[in-house]
Amino acid sequence: MPKLILLAGAGSFIGGALRFIAGIPFQNKSLFYFPHGTLIINLVGCFLIGVLFTFTEKGNLSYEWKTFFVAGVLGGFTTFSAFSVETVEMFRNGLMLRSILYASISVFGGLAATILGIYLFKH
Repeated sequence: MPKLILLAGAGSFIGGALRFIAGIPFQNKSLFYFPHGTLIINLVGCFLIGVLFTFTEKGNLSYEWKTFFVAGVLGGFTTFSAFSVETVEMFRNGLMLRSILYASISVFGGLAATILGIYLFKH
């Protein structure tokens, strides 16, 4: 168990650093408030988890590597908490349609990206 905790922690550090780097181009670049960076990062993370799910399902990824990549790297890369606070912030600022659009794209787009990752790498 300590090995898995270290693998998840190391992967989470890498994923968090990658999220920070990937978000830099989106910081303070929007003419209107919409969290493009978080959305793109989360959609990419959903796609990659679909890919990793397929490799795990085929037996090509050990439990240790799954822990490192899924719980660690992708857990650190994607960010449900940022999505949540950004949605609430838009809603509180009177941007109700924008917050509903963001939440809808995040949830349904995330599911679609995961399914796409599974589909593309299943064959």
